Amino acid sequence: MQSGLDTSARYRTIDATRVIATAELLEARIADRFPESGLRKVAVELISLGRDIAREARHLEAPIRWLRVMTVATILVGILIIGFVMTILSFDRIDTGAFDFVQGIEATLNTILLVGLGMITLTQMEIRVKRRRVFAGLHSLRSMIHVIDMHQLTKDPAALSQDFTPSVHSPKRNLSSADLSRYLDYCSEMLSITGKVAALYAQSVDDDVVVRAVNDVENLGTTLSRKIWQKIIMIAEQSGSPRRPG
Repeated sequence: MQSGLDTSARYRTIDATRVIATAELLEARIADRFPESGLRKVAVELISLGRDIAREARHLEAPIRWLRVMTVATILVGILIIGFVMTILSFDRIDTGAFDFVQGIEATLNTILLVGLGMITLTQMEIRVKRRRVFAGLHSLRSMIHVIDMHQLTKDPAALSQDFTPSVHSPKRNLSSADLSRYLDYCSEMLSITGKVAALYAQSVDDDVVVRAVNDVENLGTTLSRKIWQKIIMIAEQSGSPRRPG
């Protein structure tokens, strides 16, 4: 029974180790077919970036202790200040007792307000620090997505047609239909992996802003992947053969 529960929990979280392993396997597959290509170098960099983000996401799961200590210290100092202010309320003199009371109430309210704002600021500071780290990682991941897209940009299925006439400035296209389809498929898989790497942040930091930022990165990769698959479908239609895995 316990084994079943462990298996269920495993499939409800993203295992960073398995994501990196998938990226490593993809790089090996690219190396088998396109050993000297720039796409392989991008795949190697994706592995490195994935490891960095996985490490950062794991660290973000833990609380920032020095901020927690500051928050607790602020609460204690605030309680002491409020207690001190309460002690200066005086009714010793009838003619000034009401005035002193009003001043004491005002000072107490101001102190409570300042302490409350300090507590809120320190509490929000931790999530802001974590957001900053997440955004830095997502920025690198977003740049990686655009680099992957640049590598497939010139891979035009129309160049496989016998009627295609290249211009003077047309890029060199020496891939067969099968190799071109495989190259584009690798690009699509890399984009999919970037989404899984980004999701590590959303899994580690429970914050709506972080989740939305992660979703934006995932949507960017998905959108570009759809465009790649349109090319793959065009290649399959031109060659008249189904797509083969590999």
